[in-house]
Amino acid sequence: MKRSVRWALMSVVLAGVVTVMTVAPSGATPPSGLTNIPLARGTNTSEGTIPLKAGSDVAVAQITVAPGGSSGWHSHPGGAVVVVKEGSLTVFTSLGSTCETTTYTAGQAFIERPDVVNQVINTGTIPYVLFVTFPRVPLGESARTDEAAPPCAGLTT
Repeated sequence: MKRSVRWALMSVVLAGVVTVMTVAPSGATPPSGLTNIPLARGTNTSEGTIPLKAGSDVAVAQITVAPGGSSGWHSHPGGAVVVVKEGSLTVFTSLGSTCETTTYTAGQAFIERPDVVNQVINTGTIPYVLFVTFPRVPLGESARTDEAAPPCAGLTT
């Protein structure tokens, strides 16, 4: 009986260590001034015309960032479809040693490509509010992966 309890406890501890190790890589840049409100999440069970893998999740969130705040460097395993409801923001997309910079305002939408490292900064004077759909999220996993700052990160400060 004691041996079973020890194995169960060790399994829980090891699972926690693995989770911590895979969620935030070394040097990850956390968000600042960001509020993420999950709105919905569901598992794709259809064979529709949009290329979604059956069994992956689709998640929807409202993300708000205060003026001067940022998303931190991150990526999305299945990408993201973003609609800007309020405010303005600048997206920095890592292209190796350089960053592509694009500014969006209320009423515009944009795509974050799967596994591409981005940082989104509130460059406006009011909070920005986004509605984001995350397709192809691995079942039970996060729609976001914190990333270490890429070589172009010095350009974003």
